[in-house]
Amino acid sequence: MREIVLDTETTGFDPKSGDRLIEVGCIEIVDLLPTGRTFHRYVNPERSIPEDAIKVHGITDEMVKDAPIFAKMADELLEFIGDAPLIAHNASFDRNFIDWELLLAHKPQTGEARWIDTLAIAKSKFPGQPNTLDALCKRYKISLADRTYHGALIDARLLAEVYLELKGGKERTFDLGGGAVAKTGGPVVQGRIEYGARPRPLPSRLTPQEDADHRAFLAKWVKEPVWTRFGVEPAAKEDA
Repeated sequence: MREIVLDTETTGFDPKSGDRLIEVGCIEIVDLLPTGRTFHRYVNPERSIPEDAIKVHGITDEMVKDAPIFAKMADELLEFIGDAPLIAHNASFDRNFIDWELLLAHKPQTGEARWIDTLAIAKSKFPGQPNTLDALCKRYKISLADRTYHGALIDARLLAEVYLELKGGKERTFDLGGGAVAKTGGPVVQGRIEYGARPRPLPSRLTPQEDADHRAFLAKWVKEPVWTRFGVEPAAKEDA
């Protein structure tokens, strides 16, 4: 299945109050594996970038003054994401900005239904724990060495790794008993299947000769079989 991991950087927190998108980064994954295809654009927000925002992402007015406005690159973005589900951390934030910019550009909006929020997934897996992108990277031992500031493409790359871990890890296994293994140490039991005694024991498949040979071997070579410590004795072979 094709999915797009997406991150944005903006001038602030609320597009309806005049804040604008200034960077968008996307990573394509197929069947939970990155394909190597990415989409990355700086965007001219047609306004100044507040100093507080620059402290977070390091993007200045000078860096985006020659970048295209969103309306000029909207078709490229829509072509890249196609109809794939969109994965973001605190997805409502990114969705609000993407859909607001699409609205201003007279383009179709993405809508809430196609977004997957990794923050919500993390909160359900790790309730009461820090679940920022940084915290999840540290929990899953994903290196943050290459990141000085928040950036849309590098954060999308980090989030793609986090998303893979949240979905079961790089070496996913079948979950046959409702359990999961946490990177932070040991099993996390989500459920347990209990079985009662079998109402009708399975018949032995040994032939009479095989049963006799086995008992003779035990008598000669195994003086105290381990199962006898638990009160278990081989059942007598029934006649067929």
